[in-house]
Amino acid sequence: MKILITGGAGFIGSNFIRYMLGKYSEYEIINFDKLTYAGNLDNLADISTDRRYSFVKGDISVAKDVDGVLSKHSVDAIINFAAETHVDRSIVSAGSFVNTDVYGTYILLEAVKKLNIKRYLHISTDEVYGSIDKGSFTESSNLAPNSPYAASKAGGDMMVRAYHKTYDLPVIITRSSNNYGPYQYPEKVIPLFITNAIEGKKLPLYGDGKNVRDWLYVDDNCSALDQVFHKGVIGEVYNIAGECERQNIEITHLIIKQLGLKEDIIHYVSDRPGHDRRYSIDCSKVKSLGWSPAKDFETKLKNTVAWYVKNQNWWKKIKDKQREYIEFSKNWYK
Repeated sequence: MKILITGGAGFIGSNFIRYMLGKYSEYEIINFDKLTYAGNLDNLADISTDRRYSFVKGDISVAKDVDGVLSKHSVDAIINFAAETHVDRSIVSAGSFVNTDVYGTYILLEAVKKLNIKRYLHISTDEVYGSIDKGSFTESSNLAPNSPYAASKAGGDMMVRAYHKTYDLPVIITRSSNNYGPYQYPEKVIPLFITNAIEGKKLPLYGDGKNVRDWLYVDDNCSALDQVFHKGVIGEVYNIAGECERQNIEITHLIIKQLGLKEDIIHYVSDRPGHDRRYSIDCSKVKSLGWSPAKDFETKLKNTVAWYVKNQNWWKKIKDKQREYIEFSKNWYK
């Protein structure tokens, strides 16, 4: 099978490429990525010479780029990870989010329709549902996004749904909870706090720190995406949850403890506009495909901290390039 993976130089996309090449010896993967600030080919340095892997630079919101890669590579499927994803950036400037997450999705769907591609897997987020005080969202819950980022992802989801209903395209949508693990760009809370702590900097914690997220280790997400890609029902949506809900303050304390630091490194900052209080999704549907989340959050967080300690050259190069933006924004994470 030949698969075009868009956004494969990003955090989840790069981990997924490595996962798929490791599991399926007969698969060929074309990584199509614009290489924005969060796209990093260093994420895939270890498999860059694999004959089953190739990279093409391009933008999903540019039809000429998409047509070019698909005219050169006759693919069986497209898996779309490409997206602008950081909430704080969307609050400052939403235009690029609409362009990539909505219009880019439209360009890909047009290509699927024109070329009769066999399967299109659209990677989305639990943030499209909005916040929930009690219980968990299911795949049939109404979408109520509260940030420009979440709204742009919801818009992309609606395009995917519409193309299935109107043109009978072979599409599937997944909505994952917060991912963490190796190669995550250090603007999201876990890698930001780990790297700041290593550098001896403060950890900027929003509000009272009691916002709740469900945490999903990136490799567990990759295995769920694998199940959905091969076994999922066309036209359906699948929630993927870690079933590990934690308050942000709990995460912060665990990181501090694992690095042997003191609590005074925490710096409480003004809450983010429209900050969702709690995310929670029910993943019974994806469990029916034979997947279940691994609920050893503390161990995997410890392993994640150890990875960032060991791979300081990887993230220091990134943070050096983004230093001006980091200092300007001060308090930024999903």
